[in-house]
Amino acid sequence: MDELQLKEMIRTLLSEMVDSDKEETPIQAEPLKQTETVSIESQVEDGFIDDITEVDIQEQFLVPNAVNEEAYRKIKKFTPARLGLWRAGTRYKTQSVLRFRADHAAAQDAVFSYVSPDFVEEMGFIPVHTSASSKDEYLTRPDLGRIFPEDQQAIIQEKCKRNPKVQIIVGDGLSSSAIEANLKDFLPALKQGLTMFGLDFSEVLFIKHARVGAMDHIAELTGAEVVCMLVGERPGLVTAESMSAYIAYKPWIGMPEAKRTVLSNIHKGGTPAVEAGAYVAEIIKKILDHKKSGVDLKG
Repeated sequence: MDELQLKEMIRTLLSEMVDSDKEETPIQAEPLKQTETVSIESQVEDGFIDDITEVDIQEQFLVPNAVNEEAYRKIKKFTPARLGLWRAGTRYKTQSVLRFRADHAAAQDAVFSYVSPDFVEEMGFIPVHTSASSKDEYLTRPDLGRIFPEDQQAIIQEKCKRNPKVQIIVGDGLSSSAIEANLKDFLPALKQGLTMFGLDFSEVLFIKHARVGAMDHIAELTGAEVVCMLVGERPGLVTAESMSAYIAYKPWIGMPEAKRTVLSNIHKGGTPAVEAGAYVAEIIKKILDHKKSGVDLKG
């Protein structure tokens, strides 16, 4: 039997199956009224399909007839990992696959999108950019995300206070979503804490195409005693809105990473932004008191 004959046989069998179904279950179709047509269209326009990303993975449980569902759900409360997804044959269930793809797309968007200029203006930040001229160059040349061209150095020196106790920096980093999701709650708490401790801080810089090491160049340009850099973390499949605070005492270009103190996982599913802001203010006070940061501070 050649390929054409095989295809014809399959076509005939499918046709017979369809005809058989029609004979067994006749459908009495009635024309839709005009109002019903409008209703169906409006449901689609209004978002008839539920947003799959709104499902709480820690609450979702797809395992049928689990031996101990209560214990399984208890385990899920301790981790955002994708447990209890079950399967269809040897594959994941459709909703699990779609959620995975949706979370992956959100992570990509966070990396390749930019913080809105309107957001930067609303927050009153001083905008500057590193020597990386594009997102592609920023991703492939990390070194360019740590230094500033001469015209941007001039802006920093002109706009920022000289030799402040604390210089606050906001960098887009690897997640623009993290910046816009957390800063409005984080910064007021941080500034309130610094004011309570009697610590002055300069204007807040916003750095486009920023790597963590950009804080070292900023310190040398401003003479800041402590630099606190808020930056979007590399997004993952759990969240694309996680921010970190990197704090260092008198950093310099080429400084070892071990000399930075870091608070990470600042987001609604980790350390809440308001709580993190207050805690970072305490860390900065401690760093100034001991005049060291990173592993030196722990020692």
